[in-house]
Amino acid sequence: MNLSNFGMDSITLAGPLESKLAASKAVGFSQIMLWAKDLASHPGGLSEAVRVVRASGVRVTGIQVMRDYEGLTGPLHEYKLDIAKNMLQVCQAVGAPLLMVCSSTSSHASGDMPLIARQLAKLATLAVPLGVKVGFEALSWGRHINQYEQSWAAVEMADHSNLGVVIDSFHMLANRANLDNLEDIPSHKIAMVQLSDFMWRDIRSAEERLETARHLRVFPGEGIHSSELSELLRRLDKNGYRGDFSFEVFNDDYLQLSPEIVARRAHAAAKWVTDQVLRRSLNMRLPVPGHPMMA
Repeated sequence: MNLSNFGMDSITLAGPLESKLAASKAVGFSQIMLWAKDLASHPGGLSEAVRVVRASGVRVTGIQVMRDYEGLTGPLHEYKLDIAKNMLQVCQAVGAPLLMVCSSTSSHASGDMPLIARQLAKLATLAVPLGVKVGFEALSWGRHINQYEQSWAAVEMADHSNLGVVIDSFHMLANRANLDNLEDIPSHKIAMVQLSDFMWRDIRSAEERLETARHLRVFPGEGIHSSELSELLRRLDKNGYRGDFSFEVFNDDYLQLSPEIVARRAHAAAKWVTDQVLRRSLNMRLPVPGHPMMA
């Protein structure tokens, strides 16, 4: 494993798209997870945003995030399917190989697992000709699917080669997930692993869960659940996972810092994962002497 397996999530960085790409690249990351709004809100429009990304040389890990897709019927389903089709086109335009889909929180969504599986398979089929894969993630506050075992059950039932499950450490830590069941998921069916931690042992209410998830996450190695996170990573490694890791760190404090400072923290997290957890050397491209990152 080397630094090419790791990438930041643009949600962690302040500033415009250009500065996020530059800060990430300067510390040696060759990939970044983007949100569709990073591209849609660019002053130059989508086409200019795509040009900026491609010119940066940074690979796009995937595009976030399709919400409240599965379990809906009738006009609601058709509406969400249309949105998903547009997001797949964004993925194709920017060269993103993955569309992230998180489990529904809608009160209108059904928990009918065969229905959910069929709808995920439908989306995965639509993504095939665009060269995009679909990753399904269990939000810890999802209405019907809120544990990683449930998201895997839906993916397994869908039985589609272009569909995988997303493992997110925050949601697993928040729900005190049973890591023993990770071995039931074949490594090739894990589309992405998202990493973050937080600063207190327990989450005591639904409100605190949302507040922590959306504003107060920290990088691996900075939080209080390092032992649990280490165990998660070792199990994934033992089971053969060799795919990408994205640091999905929602943190309002980091948005008050320069992207360069936050990128350094992400680099330290990658080193913690490789050196301290997986006991491997981190092969990294150091910043060029005299570059601002060396200051």
